[in-house]
Amino acid sequence: MTSRLSTRGLARFSSRRPWLVIAAWLVALVISGVVAATSLGGVLTSDITLTNDPESLQGFDLLDERMEGATALSETVIIRSDAATVDDPAFRTEVDRVAAGLRALPEVVAGLVTYYEINASAPDQAGGLVSEDRHATLIPVTLTGTFDEATERFDQFEGALHGGAATGYQVLSIGDVSVDETFNSTSESDLQTAELFGLPIALVILVIFFGALVAAGIPVLLSLISIGVAVGLTAVVGQVFELSFFVVNMITTIGLAVGIDYALFTVERYREERRRGLDKLAAIEMAGATSSKAVFFSGLTVVLALLGMYLIPSSIFFSLGTGAILVAIVAVVATLTLVPAVLGLLGDRIDWPRRRNYDAATAVRQDALDHEAIHRGFWGRITRIVMGRPVVAIVLGVGLLLALATPLINIERGAAGASSLPPSDVRSAYTILERDFSAGRLAPVRIVIDGARTDPDVTGGIDRLLTTLSSDASVVPGSTETIWNAAGDLAEVQLLLTVDGASDAAYAQIDRFRDTIVPAAFGGTGIEAYVSGESAFNADFLSAVDAWSPAVFVFVLGLSFILLMLVFRSVVIPAKAIVLNLLSVGAAYGLLVLVFQEGVGASLLGFQQTPAIESWVPIFLFCVLFGLSMDYHVFLLSRIKERFDETGNNQESVAYGLQATARIITGAALIMVVVFGGFAMGDLVAFQQMGFGLAIAIALDATIVRSVLVPAGMALLGKWNWYLPSWLQWLPEIGIEGPPRRLSSQTPSPGSLAGEPAGD
Repeated sequence: MTSRLSTRGLARFSSRRPWLVIAAWLVALVISGVVAATSLGGVLTSDITLTNDPESLQGFDLLDERMEGATALSETVIIRSDAATVDDPAFRTEVDRVAAGLRALPEVVAGLVTYYEINASAPDQAGGLVSEDRHATLIPVTLTGTFDEATERFDQFEGALHGGAATGYQVLSIGDVSVDETFNSTSESDLQTAELFGLPIALVILVIFFGALVAAGIPVLLSLISIGVAVGLTAVVGQVFELSFFVVNMITTIGLAVGIDYALFTVERYREERRRGLDKLAAIEMAGATSSKAVFFSGLTVVLALLGMYLIPSSIFFSLGTGAILVAIVAVVATLTLVPAVLGLLGDRIDWPRRRNYDAATAVRQDALDHEAIHRGFWGRITRIVMGRPVVAIVLGVGLLLALATPLINIERGAAGASSLPPSDVRSAYTILERDFSAGRLAPVRIVIDGARTDPDVTGGIDRLLTTLSSDASVVPGSTETIWNAAGDLAEVQLLLTVDGASDAAYAQIDRFRDTIVPAAFGGTGIEAYVSGESAFNADFLSAVDAWSPAVFVFVLGLSFILLMLVFRSVVIPAKAIVLNLLSVGAAYGLLVLVFQEGVGASLLGFQQTPAIESWVPIFLFCVLFGLSMDYHVFLLSRIKERFDETGNNQESVAYGLQATARIITGAALIMVVVFGGFAMGDLVAFQQMGFGLAIAIALDATIVRSVLVPAGMALLGKWNWYLPSWLQWLPEIGIEGPPRRLSSQTPSPGSLAGEPAGD
């Protein structure tokens, strides 16, 4: 009797009780929708935190604890006119209008100062608020309340800026809230773009693949349900852990990709078994014992790979990993239960509007079907070419991937700032700020000194620090300011950099401050001084990624090796899979650098050229791509192993497995490319890089790797593919190949395909 806990048992149970299973999923979907609608918005944040307590966070914590108002939110209002200067009365009238409007909102604005006010009392300090050509001025504004409160009231802030604005003046704002609001709104827009682009095209591909509307709708239905339930689960997780608002984009991306793919593999295996002559329920069971089992282990590889992101002490990786893992798990469970239930309910009606007579398939001999699968069509020709000349295929395939990976040596990583935003008021404000003032104003460096104002070591160290900074070329002249808390036991030295705070140049300055300037000022005094601020945090983030990336690689590669070794009882298969996946990921990295960083084809593809790749993108791509590419590897190898167990003929098994899966893997990969390409069409550079990297890696993996390098390598290695050392023979036999079939003795051997004897 089949256990219900097996994939075959779940398929049997679900197909015989379809309404019960479907009702259970509908209830789960409704509950998830209610939970998400009532809870999700309150648990998502745009903040990124580090859990390894770096120097920047130690400084922030001291400011939060002992410097009242030191971490208050700020906005920089920019007023510019091409015709007038700050010396014209009309310009001052416009500045006074904006200042009065903001001061009329005490619940929104805590304080502000204008150039004219400072110039009247301290002219030597007013220069930093006026551009060199005197056509622009800045109004530094401090906001009230928490970040969420400031965000809720930001419409009032913007209304005060633009209400009654004079003709010929640009009034813009850039800062903590405006940048975050722009990122959030653009993120939501990109998500809608991805869905509007990806879903319809994926559905068209499925219709073409299946030749049926109903069958095409099943994978889309499963992916949407998986996304809905995963979002509800995320809202629950968010009650305990802080999650980034990017988690919803992550759930949608991975949910569409794996949900459609998993259902596609299972539905097509059901139709294959019907063509072989099995009745409806038996075909569902066989699909459950084979494709659904492969889905289970493929999903497990995805989850294991994504778990690697948890090793990096950052909330963004935790959020992205959590969203992807939840939707992958839900998609697997739905494939094991919901798909068999739908197949059990609809049966052969999934082929509507076509009507297939599957019963006629019983008249076709199995050996004829197998012979046709090996020798016929485009994939049959590819198989003969690749396996006939495996060395040539490997040299060309590996050479191409290595060539594509070459630009990786020039990779630069950074953090998204206002400079990476699409055209908007905030982006315009950044352009003016960078050109006429200093982009470093958006991310002041904050050196926090933990010591008493009465201690001469403290005051002497601060004096030495200020003297050094006053002549430092990286510091905006006159921008240095010292602030003490009310208790006089904590000081903060603020300064502005002459470079963008989200650039490599800024991170280099942070390292220099920490390694030389601050130690020179306070060395030997025992005074603790912390270099903090947004730029320092970004530098710490990059350091954390660099420090933990090797552990992520070892973790993901090690667990993947163990899982594949258990599944296929071979040490050669997992070793080869790891090498091939690293090649495809490396090629994706190289193309990412070539397009975004070096700008080759960026404008043609509608992408924004950037000086650096988003710091979280490379390690994120590694974890996601390693998991997703293993999907195809598991499906391909499971069919090869299934045939090898039946015949013992390696060459025939490889040819059969490639031909049996090439069409479905290509279709599934094409859908993934479309889904990821939808995200690459967004406006946020981070999503462009993520979508492009995922899409190009999947395309390379499904073509060069799965269709050329895998069969060529397996043809070259022969029975060594299945080598397992004798001292590992105790490992349990998991197997995902399903029950063996009885083959006809007349089944032709394709040994001539590559010159291998039939008995090998």
